[in-house]
Amino acid sequence: QVQVAESGGGLAQPGGSLTLSCVASGRTMYVVNAMDWYRQAPGKQREWVATSSDRSGSEVTTYADSVKGRFAVSRGSGAKMMFLRMDNLKPEDTAVYYCRASAIAGVSPHEYDYWGQGTQVTVSS
Repeated sequence: QVQVAESGGGLAQPGGSLTLSCVASGRTMYVVNAMDWYRQAPGKQREWVATSSDRSGSEVTTYADSVKGRFAVSRGSGAKMMFLRMDNLKPEDTAVYYCRASAIAGVSPHEYDYWGQGTQVTVSS
């Protein structure tokens, strides 16, 4: 019902910047209530990075302590796109970054989560 796709990953120097994009699409997608970024580094558990939520009626963004002050999320006007601006990148930011869309789609009135396939971010000299 909903397809999610990330893009924008690549190689960056420590202290450099990258911007990731996420697009949610679907013929029967009616409402996107929230979009999230997660990441998973080699040998580690997948961790939450940031959220953009529309559940309060306006956009509210939250961040993990590890990226607060360095990363910033923003949403497209149609609430189907999300961007993650990453500044002052560190080697420990190296991971596969995943987008999750929490959406209502199809005939069900309930919200479900839809995941993208991930995009690789590598921070190295």
